Amino acid sequence: MDIDLDAVLAIRAERIDWRFKGLPAGTFGATLGEVADRGLDLFADGFVGPLVVLDRAALEHNLTTMARWCAERGVLLAPHGKTTMAPQLFARQLVHGAWGLTAANISQLRVYRAFGVRRVLLANQLVDPAGLRWLAAELDAHPGFEFTCWVDSVAAVERMSEVLTRPVDVLVELGARGGRTGARDLPTARAVAEAVRRSPVLRLAGVAGYEGALAHDASVTSRSIVDNYLFHLRELVLDLDFEVDEPIVTAGGSAYFDQVADALTEPWPFRVRPVLRSGAYITHDDGFYRGISPFGRMPGATGLRSALTAWAQVTSRPQEDLALLTLGKRDASFDEGLPEPHVVRGRDGIARPVKATVTALNDQHTFVSLPAGSPVEVGDWLGLGLSHPCTVFDKWQVIPVVEGTTVVDLVRTYF
Repeated sequence: MDIDLDAVLAIRAERIDWRFKGLPAGTFGATLGEVADRGLDLFADGFVGPLVVLDRAALEHNLTTMARWCAERGVLLAPHGKTTMAPQLFARQLVHGAWGLTAANISQLRVYRAFGVRRVLLANQLVDPAGLRWLAAELDAHPGFEFTCWVDSVAAVERMSEVLTRPVDVLVELGARGGRTGARDLPTARAVAEAVRRSPVLRLAGVAGYEGALAHDASVTSRSIVDNYLFHLRELVLDLDFEVDEPIVTAGGSAYFDQVADALTEPWPFRVRPVLRSGAYITHDDGFYRGISPFGRMPGATGLRSALTAWAQVTSRPQEDLALLTLGKRDASFDEGLPEPHVVRGRDGIARPVKATVTALNDQHTFVSLPAGSPVEVGDWLGLGLSHPCTVFDKWQVIPVVEGTTVVDLVRTYF
């Protein structure tokens, strides 16, 4: 197994206390595992709002759907763990066939290694001397640990080579003007590759890229921009002389991974490892990814399901067309779309569809616009869909997993 399942299971032994928002006071002192096994009800057993929960059936559906899709297209999956930073979910992804995991920085990598994640892509440049020394020690101590990071400049190659005293695999990152990191053109990328080959400690193991920073919708123009970028990514791969038998070629966020898979699996004159890094698929969402994910554009696709719901109570109805919820920017994502009210749960305990629109979030309040005659009352609970899961998980240290309103597990995050 590519993760230490005993370490993951040990999460259940952590004791619950006041640090974990939303959980019932009656659970304080019990372990996560003990509480997960009680079958508590979100609305009858002392949970307090706001609360974000994960739907177990949707999680399993998404894991299975993405695993099947990658297998059918002949691509490996190293999902970006920054989305959840939850080892329990990492384990589920690996059980469902993920080839490895992707991290963004050295602190995330340390979390991964604390739980024995064996194969990691660091989708970033690593030039921090303290981080490089820690990495070298970790690689020396654990021969089975497979690590690869990006380089996008000769300067980065030089900084790494000055500190490292043992071999480390790197991928040349190709960027694009207006994008994020990555060499801005093919001549620069080739120069970086040559610098790697001259380094006494670095090994040229492939090419990396990220198309998601170049486009932000599913329009023909945006998809054309992505295709053009992927054409140049392939061109770079074909132009380099790698120091491994089977170089990694990797790209793929959660928006255009269908185009990435097509580009990475076109015939090559030599063996490569095509790797996607899409991470948000595990929960999908009710906003940004719902509108841009390939599963929304593929004819006949089974599709992904949103697994995230925020529950918040109506605490004020100061005017007929307005309700205020005790939910804010410290609880829910808002950077790629505001929460969407889906249902209202009244005092009778029945959840019904609701017509309402979130217009703004403050630090601790949500403004909800209501139509005339809305039955929403103070004390009711609204269930809201969330957009962009990457900025939800970091706001919660413990997230209940539910079947209906019954809690069946508790997921611990490490941000």
